[in-house]
Formats: sequence, structure tokens, C-alpha cells
Amino acid sequence: MPGHTDNEITIAAPMDLVWDMTNDIENWPDLFSEYASVEVLRREGDTTTFRLTMHPDENGKVWSWVSERETARDVHTVWARRVETGPFAFMNIRWEYDEMPKGTRMRWTQDFEMRPDAPIDDAGMTDLINRNSKIQMELIREKIEQRARATVEA
Repeated sequence: MPGHTDNEITIAAPMDLVWDMTNDIENWPDLFSEYASVEVLRREGDTTTFRLTMHPDENGKVWSWVSERETARDVHTVWARRVETGPFAFMNIRWEYDEMPKGTRMRWTQDFEMRPDAPIDDAGMTDLINRNSKIQMELIREKIEQRARATVEA
């Protein structure tokens, strides 16, 4: 059965700042703790194709893949999919942003299926993504809120 995750966080910062920082792909290694590098391969309108490379895992393995990401600022939504799927049969991600009374809600939903020969099954990957999304969202929240405070103080 395919995996599905749904995680969200509210960031005490304006929509434009949250959108700009989280969609600045080249700076993801500074925003996320898991990414070692990003290489933009192609930009065409609102669609970007890029290679993400992670820091080595606990076994020293470096994971890398190509994704395609389409942004729609007017509806505060991003759709992404892995082009090089690696251990996934498929991986589709949706980021949604909503203005809230105390900031911006950022929501990530992921739908995926692991290949039969993958080192982890759908349930295991669902747990892993849910745990890691909370960690990454909290880091992102802290960095964006810090930038928002610095902008107000300047």
C-alpha cells in the first residue's frame, strides 16, 4: 500500500518571507540540515529541475536524486516529484502555504511507494518521513522567524 504523509507547522512570519525562503532552492543546504548540496539543472518558467544531495547517512551512504518542482505563487502551492526515483517507485510532494492570524501555515503532503528491493518498506518510510519532517519544519520555522525578527529590528 503506498505511503502518505501530511505535516504542517505555523511560522510567525509573513507569507512572502516564508514563500521566498522556502522556495529559494539554492539556499536549501542552509535551510535544511539534511541537504549537503543543490545543483539547479534547468529552469523553465515556474518549473525547476534540480539535483539534491544529502549528507552521508549513519552508514556513510550519500543519497542523491533529481527532482522537478513547479511553483504557483498565486495559489501558494508547490508541486514536486522525483525524476530519478532511486528506492521509490514514485514520490510526489505538495507544499501548501496559508496565511494565518499569527503567521503562515506551511503544509507538506507526500505520496509515494517504495520499490520492492528498497532498503525500507512503505510503512517504514512513512514513519521516517513523518519524524524527519517535524525536525526539518522546526529548523525552518526557527530560521525564518529569526529572519523576520531581524527585519523588524532593522
